Amino acid sequence: MITEIPVKSSKRNELIDVTEKVQLAVAKSGVKEGMCVVYCPHTTAAVIITENADPSVQRDIIAKLSQLIPENAGYTHMEGNSDSHIKSAVIGNSRTVLVKDGKLLLGRWEGLMLFEMDGPRSRKLLVSIK
Repeated sequence: MITEIPVKSSKRNELIDVTEKVQLAVAKSGVKEGMCVVYCPHTTAAVIITENADPSVQRDIIAKLSQLIPENAGYTHMEGNSDSHIKSAVIGNSRTVLVKDGKLLLGRWEGLMLFEMDGPRSRKLLVSIK
């Protein structure tokens, strides 16, 4: 079974914590031990696992990626969002997390995040638990 999780972003570049929503999908699945795949079917967004306790980490990630892959760097793509496509391609559109005792096996400070790079937009994540 695949669960769809809607996510709305409010900024062009934003990290949105979706850990609780994914954990709820795991709980509803009834799977006690296995794997949870979180997939983002968008070419200008990604899924990451990072610290979710201190928001400065999220700001630092966005700032550094914007420095490495700037928004306006003479790209040929006409829509003006080439930097978003490049960031998404580099970071990746899915993550796999182990499940034990019906819970995501994330580290103490880890969280699953949708990384919006071309917002604000309405997005979705697809979650499969086996």
